[in-house]
Amino acid sequence: MTKDPKNLTQLGGNTELPASPESAVLERVADPHPEDEYLVRFSAPEFTSLCPVTGQPDFAHLVIDYVPDKWLVESKSLKLYLGSFRNHGAFHEDCTIAIGKRLVDTLDPKWLRIGGYWYPRGGIPIDVFWQSGPAPNGLWLPEQGVANYRGRG
Repeated sequence: MTKDPKNLTQLGGNTELPASPESAVLERVADPHPEDEYLVRFSAPEFTSLCPVTGQPDFAHLVIDYVPDKWLVESKSLKLYLGSFRNHGAFHEDCTIAIGKRLVDTLDPKWLRIGGYWYPRGGIPIDVFWQSGPAPNGLWLPEQGVANYRGRG
């Protein structure tokens, strides 16, 4: 974790996908506007992980919203961290909540929420939502913008 963007280890070059979420490095940079309360959103519409029982791939659309305090997550490190789940076996709930908690541990934001909109397996979509606490008063909090699963109808 760094205060100076020149000390980032993954930005500006080829970086291999981490072998696991545990080995992935999430980097942070100083928030240039710590006096302001604003929302940052990341959408990952092609998130993948593996079912821990069958080894079959699972797919999700993740939406991460957070209100920074002193730190911002460096986006390439977030992309690599999320990509590290590609060969990681975990249930939908575990993946979604683990990502939210890791970001909170790394950034110590004023507030964070994550929506995991998982595509159906066995005919049942599973949506998982987690947040670090109540949203700050007066925060403009847009809808996450992911439609409920409607199948073919």
